[in-house]
Amino acid sequence: MTTLLRLPAGTQLRSELEIKRSRFITLIRRVESAQAARDLLSDARNEFPDARHHCSAYVISVPGAQPLNHSSDDGEPSGTAGRPMLDVLLGGNLTDIAAVVVRYFGGTLLGTGGLVRAYSDSVRTALLGTPLVAPVSRQVRRLTLPHSFAGKFDADARMRGYDVVDTVYESSGVTFRVAVDDLDSFDVFVSEMTKGARTAQPDGNIVLDIPTTPFTP
Repeated sequence: MTTLLRLPAGTQLRSELEIKRSRFITLIRRVESAQAARDLLSDARNEFPDARHHCSAYVISVPGAQPLNHSSDDGEPSGTAGRPMLDVLLGGNLTDIAAVVVRYFGGTLLGTGGLVRAYSDSVRTALLGTPLVAPVSRQVRRLTLPHSFAGKFDADARMRGYDVVDTVYESSGVTFRVAVDDLDSFDVFVSEMTKGARTAQPDGNIVLDIPTTPFTP
């Protein structure tokens, strides 16, 4: 199965290429919905209202279904802008991402092949070397400990690579929610830490962003 990748939360990218006096300004953003992708396009139109083209592409993950893909040439010859942009995103196994390329026409026609290269290269240039993360589903375990144990448990859990999702301090104790990829190992860890006095309880699932290699074409 192909591992899908996405930008870290809050990431926004911008770059610019000049090709035969045409300016290609690229805006890329992590998005969680089609509306958020449309918001990026709206932002680009508001910032560059006098540009001739605002071409766009996005890929949105849909739990339990095929991802939602969309592209627009916005007046460029059919298939020369939005689709090449989308192909770069899909070719990089990217999801939850939107890209807009704004073009200021420089007076020289680029031809079909030239446009395809220009819009593809615009997205690749913006993404090149950008850190990426892989969304990974983890089971969550809930555990309440006395205040006196909480600090050591938190430190040891993180040292072992467990993701402490959140921590709630109450007068009766400290409740941890921990994302776990190996339940047996975590149960042994909890048993050793508490000398068998406590066990962790299931508490749903969570999707975490695991850092991976930067984007390369």
